[in-house]
Amino acid sequence: ALVSVSTTEVADDWAERWRAFHQPLVIADRMYVRPPWEPARDDLLDVMIDPGQAFGTGAHATTRLCLELLAENAERFAQARAVDVGSGSGVLAVAAAKLGVGPILALDHEVESVRATLENAEVNGVAGAITAQRFDLLRDGRIPSAPLVLANLLRPLLLCVARVGFDGPVPEALILSGLLDHEGDEIVGAFASHGYLEAERRSHAGWTALMLTHA
Repeated sequence: ALVSVSTTEVADDWAERWRAFHQPLVIADRMYVRPPWEPARDDLLDVMIDPGQAFGTGAHATTRLCLELLAENAERFAQARAVDVGSGSGVLAVAAAKLGVGPILALDHEVESVRATLENAEVNGVAGAITAQRFDLLRDGRIPSAPLVLANLLRPLLLCVARVGFDGPVPEALILSGLLDHEGDEIVGAFASHGYLEAERRSHAGWTALMLTHA
């Protein structure tokens, strides 16, 4: 293969311009997910997320879809345990705790993600509701179970979740995303063999999120 290399000068204001990619979001008319440099809103539940070196501020379509499904179903899981598989910066775990879900176990194989989740839980005042630890889907075996499981992962890892299963009672509901639109049916089929039915599907910008409930 032929390879070419080119260089461009980085503008002096690069440290500020990257913030333009992290815009605040209104979720289900009840929650405001924002980076630290944006002010809070008095009329919405405030969730402040600093991504640090971890993935996830809520801006990506997959995270936004998960947040919508979570916000619209939070009352059903009030004070119920939840697991966030692949927590990234902790945006789903923090949002769930703010919505009254919990306690929450956040799992990620990246050290920086575990650190970011704990730091974001602290600044949002929900540190007591969230525990975070390292977990490798490919090596650590069955996933800790809870009534609600959140997993914003890519297709191969969601298939891995279906394959390894859960250590404990079968979760009542799964909120899954990280899928391209055409991948949704495959994931529904993978979990159908474990007794899950598709309760809701929504798409945005070519990405899909699913809510599955156990039959």
